[in-house]
This record gives sequence, C-alpha cells and structure tokens, in this order.
Amino acid sequence: MALSKKIIECVPNFSEGRDMQKINSIVDAVKSVKEVMLLDVDPGEATNRTVVTFVGEPDAVCEAAFRAVAQAARVIDMREHHGAHPRMGATDVLPLIPVSGMTLEECAELSRRLAERIANELKVPCYSYEAAAFKPERRNLAVCRKGEYEGLAERVNNPAEAPDFGARPWDEELAKTGATAVGARDFLIAVNFNLNTTSTRRANAIAFDVREKGRPMREGGKLTGKPLKDENGKTIMQPGTLKGTKAIGWFIDEYGIAQVSMNITNINVTPLHKAFDEVCRAAAARGVRVTGTEIVGLVPKRVLIEAGTYFLEKQERSVGIPEEDIIKIAIKSMSLDDLKPFNPREKVIEYLLEDATPVKRLADLTVKEFVEETSRESPAPGGGTIAATMGALGAALGAMVANLSAHKRGWDDRWQEFSVKAEEGQKLMNKLMHLIDEDTDAFNEIMAAFGLPKGTDEEKAARKEAIQTATRHAAEVPLETVKCSYEVFDLCRAMAQEGNPASVSDAGVGALAARAAVRGAALNVRINAASLADKAVAEALINEATDYEEKAERMEQEILAIVNGKIDA
Repeated sequence: MALSKKIIECVPNFSEGRDMQKINSIVDAVKSVKEVMLLDVDPGEATNRTVVTFVGEPDAVCEAAFRAVAQAARVIDMREHHGAHPRMGATDVLPLIPVSGMTLEECAELSRRLAERIANELKVPCYSYEAAAFKPERRNLAVCRKGEYEGLAERVNNPAEAPDFGARPWDEELAKTGATAVGARDFLIAVNFNLNTTSTRRANAIAFDVREKGRPMREGGKLTGKPLKDENGKTIMQPGTLKGTKAIGWFIDEYGIAQVSMNITNINVTPLHKAFDEVCRAAAARGVRVTGTEIVGLVPKRVLIEAGTYFLEKQERSVGIPEEDIIKIAIKSMSLDDLKPFNPREKVIEYLLEDATPVKRLADLTVKEFVEETSRESPAPGGGTIAATMGALGAALGAMVANLSAHKRGWDDRWQEFSVKAEEGQKLMNKLMHLIDEDTDAFNEIMAAFGLPKGTDEEKAARKEAIQTATRHAAEVPLETVKCSYEVFDLCRAMAQEGNPASVSDAGVGALAARAAVRGAALNVRINAASLADKAVAEALINEATDYEEKAERMEQEILAIVNGKIDA
C-alpha cells in the first residue's frame, strides 16, 4: 500500500455552455496533462456555462487548470456572452479543493500562485476568493464578481475594486477575456438521506431542523403563524443544528420515498457521519426513520475513513484495522448501499486515480507471487525489499496483538488503550509496505543511471552525477527501513508486557521480524554507501545504521526476555 499522495480537485466554470466544439477544446486542454483525471463535464445551455471537474497531484492539476484557462481565453469572447448565471470572465471561477494530503491553507497558497501566473502570462486579471482571499470581504464570491462582466471596465483599474493580480487599464484584449476568480474551498459533499416516508412535508421539516439556515420564526411559535420580522423587515430565522450545510426535502419517484437532500459545504465542521447522526435524531423526533444514505458524486477517502472510525469508536472497538475494513463499517453504519450497491472503488477519488493508472507493485502481489518474484535471476527485489517486508510483518503482528487485546473478554475498559497501539502498528506497517517497492525502485534508478550515454565529457559528467545521486538514494531508502523497523520494537514490547497473554509469542515473533529488518536493511545501507564518492556522507549513513543495529539487538533481547518469562511462568 502506497503512502497517501497529495491530491487536489479543480472545478473551473467556463462561460460557454452551448458550443460543444469550444467546450471540447477546453476539455482537451485539461486532458493534455496526462497526470490528471477528468471526472466530469457538465454544460448548461440556459446558463451558457460549463463546469469541468478534474483531480490529480497539485502541480499537474495547476498545469491543467492553466492550460484550460488559456484555451478558454482563446475561444470565448465575453463581448458576445449571454446566460442566466452570474459571470465576469471566460473562465469565471477556478477553485482548488483539498482531497488528500493537502490542507485548505496549502490549496489557498497554491491558488494564489496560479492566479499570479494566469495574470502574468495570460494577461487575465484574477481575484482571489474564499480561503485564498487577501481581503475578508473577498471571501464572498459575489463581492469579487460585483457588477459582473459589465462592471469590470470600471473596476479593473480602480485601486479599491482592482483585482489582486493583473490590474490594468481596460482594452480590447481584456474586453474579450474578462476576469477570473481563483480561490480555494473545502470539498462539497452532496448527499441524500432516505426516509421511510413519502411525505415531502415531513422531509422538509427535518431538513429545516438541521440545515444551518434553519427555518423562519413564526408568531406564537406555530407553523401557521406569520413569519417574524426584525426592525429592517427581514425574516428572523431559527438556525438549524448543522453548521456548513444546506438542505431541503423532496420526493423521489424513482425510489418511491422522500429524502432529505443536503449539501455539506464544510466537511471539517460537519463531517458526513455527524450529518447522518443528526438527521437520524431529527427524523426520529418526528416519527420518521432514516433507512439509508445516498452519496451523489465522489468523495475523498478520508470522509469514509472518518465515518468508519467514528462508528467503531461508538462501539468501543479498535480502529487500528486496515482501511478497507474501516470503510466497510462506514458503508454498513450509514446504509450507503440501501438503494443500490455501493462500490468504494467507483465512489472514492483516490481509488479512482489508483485504478486509472494501475501499476503492479510488489506489495500488491500474493505471497506466492512475491516469493517467486524474489527467487528469479533478477537482482531486484532483493535484500532491501525483504528487510522492509520483515519490518511490515513485525508491525502487523504488533497491531494484531493490540486488536486481540482490545477485544479480549474482561478487558472492555482498556479497548481505547489498545486501539491506539493498533493504529500505531497500522501506520508503521503502511510505511514499511511503501518501502518494499521504494527499495526496488531505488535499485532501478541506479541501473537507469548506468544506462545513460557516456560519449562526450559532458555526458560522462552527467552520468557520473546521476549514478552518485541514485546510489545515495539507494542507501537512504534502506536507512529509512532501519528507522521504521526500529519503531516496531516499542509496539512489540508494549504488547509483550501489557497485551493479551495468549498472544505474547506473537509479540515476540514481531520483535524477531523487526530485528531481522533492521539488520538486513543496515547491510543494504553499507553496501550502497560504500559506492559513494563523498566518503563523509557514506560514513554518516553507515554510522547511523550501525547505531540502530546495536540498539535493535538490545531491544530484541529485552522483549524476548519478557516473552520467555511469560511463556515459562
């Protein structure tokens, strides 16, 4: 299993929804960046607007976004644009959205750099909005788009109204492209909660109970009373219980049931599982049951991981289990498969990206395939990969003992203590499983460097530098295996001392596996570092590995003494 990649989503809105030739040319610009995955293209004739959705690693997504903006500037003429939706440019809005391994703040900074590039290279003025806003009032898109396209001529060179990037006098070029709002926002989840009723009124009542906006307050607190107004004549609202949500009730002919349809606009404040529980509570208060949940579109993996973890903790069960198992708990807890089968590989963004570019990694092989692949005449996978595998197995055994201890009869009050240890084991296991493939990749980098041309003096110098860089990496990777594997000892010692006595031998085997991993990986550090021209660097790498080897020997002996003492008692 690879470590979590940095993944963001981009959802630009283009001011063209009728001419498919123009729309396709913009979409082709996105697809020209092979590292991104196009998720959706949604043109609207009445709005004369197309929403495009794509995901990938940050640099690739920003490049695809830039190319799309450039193409939109070429093919869309805002002087001829008319539609039902507010707009101010050929590319009207361009939000970056964190999916995995990225914070909203990091996306905001990324969006500012993208806005600056668009302004400098394409001469399209850009306003930074939402999380990327430089001015508090510009967090609101409507403020950035005030006056729409028709008001831009007066705003772009007015110091108080000018864009954050690319302010300049109005000219024919600017009249054609307009301006763009570039920003960052949280991931929006569209979700429907299925109800055991056909009543739209009941569904709406539940929606009003929970949505942030709430419902109008009425005279006498009665549903039939007149809405109460403030001194400015504005309706006074009774807020709902869920921040960052919008919701309504409706009846779905296809299913023959009513639903609460909700948009969660801030999943950090109101995660999906919290919304589910609150809708269940509000429904029950009105004599209605939530029978299931329907996620519309895609979600980041963390949404389901957080939900599964939440429901496991409510059951006082260990959360230190594989992510696939946690996701299964989320699916069953919220009945995501109530109306139709729910396949995480088709609904989770990270899984879709993995499956779009499938790479057969060593860590994905069966045990038989892995052993046979190791036995072949090729030098990789070799000792470094096997060392990482031993470390991963040691961590897995530590996690197993922690999970068995968390669920041991009579130890119910200690479930959380062992759940934390099991989580530590899962994290270590995943790091080491990543290193299984990284070790082989590092060896292949050396082979690729040796294969570089060496005809001219310049080529020889470049080849020599590439070999040294790859060799250093090939020493640093097993050193990382040494460090990660050493961390396994703390887990195994804790489980030998405090864990389920019936599994103490498993903790001992975990320690033995960790010791083999440290020693084996250290051998690889030494053999690869010995080929480095920079002897000071080589010595530092070898000394660090040796220090861990010595500490690992002491840890192994200490843990085995605990294990043997309990077995012989």
